[in-house]
Amino acid sequence: MGRALALLNRLARLSALDRLRLREPVRRGVYGATKAGFTAAGAGGRAFTAARRLARPERLPSASSPDLFDLTPTDEQRMIRETVAEFAAERLRPAAADADTACATPADLRSTVAELGVASLGVPEELGGLGTERSAVTNVLVAEAMAHGDMGLAVACLAPSAVSTALVLWGDVTQQATYLPAFVGSDVPVAALAVMEPQVLFDPFSLRAKAYRTTGGFMLDGVKSMVPGATSAELFVIAAELDGRGPALFIVESGTSGIRVEPEPAMGLRAAGMGRVHLDRVCLPLNALMGEGQSDVYAECVRLSRIAWCALAVGTAQAVLDYVIPYVNGRVAFGEPVSHRQGVAFKVADIGIELEGMRLLTYRAAARAERGKTFAREAGLARRLCAEQGMRIGNDGVQLLGGHGFVKEHPVERWYRDLRVIGLAEGAVLV
Repeated sequence: MGRALALLNRLARLSALDRLRLREPVRRGVYGATKAGFTAAGAGGRAFTAARRLARPERLPSASSPDLFDLTPTDEQRMIRETVAEFAAERLRPAAADADTACATPADLRSTVAELGVASLGVPEELGGLGTERSAVTNVLVAEAMAHGDMGLAVACLAPSAVSTALVLWGDVTQQATYLPAFVGSDVPVAALAVMEPQVLFDPFSLRAKAYRTTGGFMLDGVKSMVPGATSAELFVIAAELDGRGPALFIVESGTSGIRVEPEPAMGLRAAGMGRVHLDRVCLPLNALMGEGQSDVYAECVRLSRIAWCALAVGTAQAVLDYVIPYVNGRVAFGEPVSHRQGVAFKVADIGIELEGMRLLTYRAAARAERGKTFAREAGLARRLCAEQGMRIGNDGVQLLGGHGFVKEHPVERWYRDLRVIGLAEGAVLV
């Protein structure tokens, strides 16, 4: 950064820049690089400290329940969805292919999402956020709109929101005062909810990562996998089995001794920069435990995460449908569009039918969650349908494009790879 500033001063004295009309482009380039360097340095040295004292944890009230079952978005929700959809179309979709190849999320996309205030949607106004009541449906609409651009980038952009949502729902006074203020500004930390583990037929209620009570707090041992943005994350919420009592959630700062992170590129969600977090005798204070270790807190976390994954599946499946319709209408074979063939037309219709079912079940589960009603059954039904039909829609999209469905020139092959994760993923996103 010092060299960049010195270079900027030297460039300012060159008269040739004025003759070549390069002064303004050079100034913008050096300034941007310098600003990015200061931002990275600030994030790397972030210290989470309590900004103020709270008398009690701030919780958002349940949303009001209308007499009739109605999932029509409010004017505010429509505005939020349209804003996110525009961002997804203009920023996520063009960057998706390169991010998938690089297995990393561009830093400028994260900063733009922070400026949009996505992470502060569920943070109470008393703590500087935008929330006045629980907003599971709004979060579902945001995740769906963002996944329409690209699921991998959507997961990376929404990962900090999972941590802020967990803090609002289950954080105590100290945890909220220490960590939540960082999520309501323009410099939102890279954070992630880590539930998955590298084991066959993973069961989120049977964790191999263990948490043991010690004299001054807890000690964590284990490995977490498929953690978005793991290599650059500053804060984790990690699930571990607590002394044989059952799974619990712990707040862990990335700089804690005993944590080692490594990249873990997979078949899909490559743009999310997935990584593996190794926990080797990680010592935590007593106030790192969330929700007092209650089993229903962790169960609710898993269910809310599954609803969020369903929303991502709906958005990506909608992207598949929106892509294949103009393709089959414009693809001519034997003198007519291939959509004139019943086999093609019926398959496109099936995608539309199953997509509406996925959307309805997801919205219904989210609506019950935000109104404080039981939603275990609805979340289970939504996950089952979205896992099966989401994968089928991705496969049908590849089939409808024929040979073009197999090459990276078209995004459908990437969406197919991403949609296969819905039945596997646990954690990472939350509504």
